[in-house]
Amino acid sequence: MKVPRLLANKNLYLMLLGESGLFAMALVMAFLLRFEFDIPADFFRQMVGLLPVAVALKVVFFWVCGLYRGMWRYTGLADLWKIGRAVFMAEVALIIYVAFTSHFQGYPRSVFILDPLLAFVFACGARVLIRSLYETSAQPKDWLFALLPERFCAPASGIRALIVGADADGARIAKEILDVRDSGLHLVGFVDDDPARIGRNIHGLPVYGPLAALVSVAQMTRAEEILVSAGQAGGHLREIVDACESAQLGIKKLPALADIASGKVSVKALRDVRYEDLLGREEVHLDEAGIKGYLADKVVLVTGAGGSIGSELCRQIIRFGPRLLVLFDAGEENLYSIEMELLHQHGFTRYVTVLGQVQDAALVDAVFAARQPHVVFHAAAYKHVPMLEGNPWQAVTNNIVGSRTVMEASVRHGAGRFVLVSTDKAVRPTNVMGASKRVAELLMHGFQGGETTFMAVRFGNVLGSSGSVIPLFRSQIERGGPVTVTHPEVTRYFMTIPEAAQLIVQAGALGRGGEIFVLKMGQPVRIADLARDLIILSGKDPAEIEVKFTGLRPGEKLYEELITAGEGVLETGHEKIMVLRSEKTQIENDEKLVTLLEAARFFEAEGVRRGLQDLVPEYTPVSNAAEVH
Repeated sequence: MKVPRLLANKNLYLMLLGESGLFAMALVMAFLLRFEFDIPADFFRQMVGLLPVAVALKVVFFWVCGLYRGMWRYTGLADLWKIGRAVFMAEVALIIYVAFTSHFQGYPRSVFILDPLLAFVFACGARVLIRSLYETSAQPKDWLFALLPERFCAPASGIRALIVGADADGARIAKEILDVRDSGLHLVGFVDDDPARIGRNIHGLPVYGPLAALVSVAQMTRAEEILVSAGQAGGHLREIVDACESAQLGIKKLPALADIASGKVSVKALRDVRYEDLLGREEVHLDEAGIKGYLADKVVLVTGAGGSIGSELCRQIIRFGPRLLVLFDAGEENLYSIEMELLHQHGFTRYVTVLGQVQDAALVDAVFAARQPHVVFHAAAYKHVPMLEGNPWQAVTNNIVGSRTVMEASVRHGAGRFVLVSTDKAVRPTNVMGASKRVAELLMHGFQGGETTFMAVRFGNVLGSSGSVIPLFRSQIERGGPVTVTHPEVTRYFMTIPEAAQLIVQAGALGRGGEIFVLKMGQPVRIADLARDLIILSGKDPAEIEVKFTGLRPGEKLYEELITAGEGVLETGHEKIMVLRSEKTQIENDEKLVTLLEAARFFEAEGVRRGLQDLVPEYTPVSNAAEVH
């Protein structure tokens, strides 16, 4: 016969034995206090006869209230309330027993008041003592040296850290850190701008402030690092980073309190503040009902599924329960990576992988015939500007021919929706990549009008995507510099990968046919400022790492645009998505397209550029885009 796990715990019997002794002591003390420590013989016999009943009743009600299931080292306020209820019920039961057996004849009434009070105090005291001993066991000298001035104490282990924000979240996070023995942190206080909090103490830690005085606070407390909670990492993060630079402090971001409380992460899971945090983006709110309406129980095909955008699209799509997800990619390693992630990290098994190129018409047609996708997200594209300037035929082959091949298959096999992932570089393009994506947009308009609803989504640079400048800057900073920036005034729009993918999926629900959606990218960021911020966030001094300006590369602009002349934008039903108000122009002259494809087939770089100009009149190829404004 299997013994229940609770009964197999040896500590349970120690708890029962110890607490039984406390309950017996409570009743004895009640009689001693009642008779001023001189119990008459008759009442002594009465006490001895009552002891087993009083102890047994209290143990039974403590068991019923679940007070022997927990661990005393983790006693909290909820346990004290349980003890109060258990003692009260046990004493009521004892009074009923005495009334039933002897009608209270000869029993001192005050004993039945003193007994529960003492039992409550003893039970609570034992648990609090055990918890206190466990909390101080990691550093047993703490309780002794707490009363001494800090200069007489041995230096505490761990990085000396200040928490930004003495609000409720900051206080709870501080408590979590203090409760973890090996957190690697030694908290020295809080920093807050609220005058009502400055000068007070929370969990024994002083609250300093304001944030503008961080330099002097850091010197006084000898702090080495600033901890920023998830709640503080919003609009104030830029101010915090600037203050940390002045005070020459490192900065770390704490996990969200909800994640700590749910057990998803440990309070020790600190991470460096990333540049994405400085963007101050609000959480994307999705119309989940609308998205579910076109993705749930549908066959969804994602081209470029292993890329940075494609893989995040897959992560977002599986949330809405597709019947089948078709992963199409030309890169074996990328395709394997997203397959293993879906299978092992997300537990998603309703997928198939297709290794191949989107310009392979026979393969694409075979996939569509076999899987009959309802929704297509076309994210496969070459997008590295300088690389395509040197190999322009590949932009035509992949970005134009590949897009047309997938569009044709979508129409031929009756796909319900087709979402083209486009770019802000398609606006007044100065490079081959942007021009090729603009041609794909124009081709999309030519396919509109049948059963398939076509739309495009246009956005700017994505932080952390392949080809992003962020990984390059980080590696340069790790090597000690210099950090190479093309031009002091060059600016770019930035968006995080999850944000971009979520809005692409959302735009797919909004499309009615032929739209080009534009994602609200916020304010453009100077790349020189981005480099400086990354140096600070890496814990380096900007004065020690050189930022070197190398000149704009072929095909680059000083700044990017999301709309072109005459387009204008209209609001949609989503706060972060706009739609272009323009005539849905399309490629009218197939001969120009044939000429372009012929130039690409024979690797004629200048022929490709001329062909792109014929199809996209606003395309102005330049070798140095510094003159483009």
